[in-house]
Amino acid sequence: TMRPKHFQALGKRALVKSVWEIDRQLAEIDSMFNFLLLVTPVNVDPAWHIFKRNKYEKIPELYYRLRPIDPALLKRRLYEIPIESIEDPVIANLLREKRMEINRKLTMLEDRNQPQFLYGSLQLYGGISAELKRLAEEILNTLSPHRRRNGIKREFVNAEQFFNRAEQEMEYYRAIYPAMQAKVEIRNDIVGLMVASGNLLLSDNVNILPSRIEALIQHEIGTHVLTYYNGKHQPFQQLYCGLPGYEELQEGLAVMAEYLVGGLNHTRLRLLAGRVVASDLLIQGSSFIESFRVLNNDYGFDKRTAYTITVRTFRGGGLTKDAVYLRGLVQLLDYLKEGGDIAPLFVGKIALEHIPVIKELQWRAVLHAAPLMPRYLKNEDILEKLSKLKNIETVIDLVH
Repeated sequence: TMRPKHFQALGKRALVKSVWEIDRQLAEIDSMFNFLLLVTPVNVDPAWHIFKRNKYEKIPELYYRLRPIDPALLKRRLYEIPIESIEDPVIANLLREKRMEINRKLTMLEDRNQPQFLYGSLQLYGGISAELKRLAEEILNTLSPHRRRNGIKREFVNAEQFFNRAEQEMEYYRAIYPAMQAKVEIRNDIVGLMVASGNLLLSDNVNILPSRIEALIQHEIGTHVLTYYNGKHQPFQQLYCGLPGYEELQEGLAVMAEYLVGGLNHTRLRLLAGRVVASDLLIQGSSFIESFRVLNNDYGFDKRTAYTITVRTFRGGGLTKDAVYLRGLVQLLDYLKEGGDIAPLFVGKIALEHIPVIKELQWRAVLHAAPLMPRYLKNEDILEKLSKLKNIETVIDLVH
């Protein structure tokens, strides 16, 4: 009388205790340091003023947070974890990949501000393909860097005002899932916005256009915070730490959310393309000053924006992470064109290549249903807009 909906539902539904213990140990090591914060300068704004005072001809000196851990000692702990004892090949392979990713991050922290840091970044985030570079250049050459504002004075939202709107969004999700305890923090040691350990960190001197508020809310909270707590809900802790290579899908989903709520404009898309160009310049051996000049003179970015893109790209010794935004968006659009389902993408912090594994573990009842889905997916107009993404030929069409 048994009628399984899928043959994978006949797989093992229980995992041996050692799997959960190894998963816990990996998650514990991963949570002992915040890689992105440790490779992000703490003096971006002061360094800008010095850079400007030096007429944009002297590389700014950037300072970083002290490392709270000893990478060598953590590596020792990392490789003492007996992953080889796991018999389930699906789980064992995922955990081996995660161990390698943590190892690479620890090596990069040891190499911070050294030339070899870039090589670790290439291993972790990849380089720039010729196809991605051509797309970035097409975006920058097709979309004008200047738009008429008809003399209208632009008004901005400050950190306190954005904090209040972000708290409202957090309350919405807490009402659905009380276990979500995410906080919004205003900080003076970051630039812009970022999510760390499920919390939204907000610079105290941000100025945000009203037209970008909803886009940023759905980018940071509706994607990054939401998938963190969906992953926390699972017995498999790697889903909130992030499976290897999860950044591309995360940022692709986040930028898609910006588009769906009407906040992806041509300026934002040019910014993502500029980050790809800057990463390519870095890989090709251009200096900080050369990259800044290319962005400013050749592609029309204003000096402050060109500086910010360049700092993000050259931080730590050379970080290619910012290229994943555009690359992830392209890959996500391809996935949707092929009829891919959006629901599994929010189960935690995963990569597109992990979807078959995630579905198998769901069929085997190893993973639970995600407790949260983005708020915007309850809007019928947005769902219709989402369905039309299958007909998009190029990302430039998103802002035309």
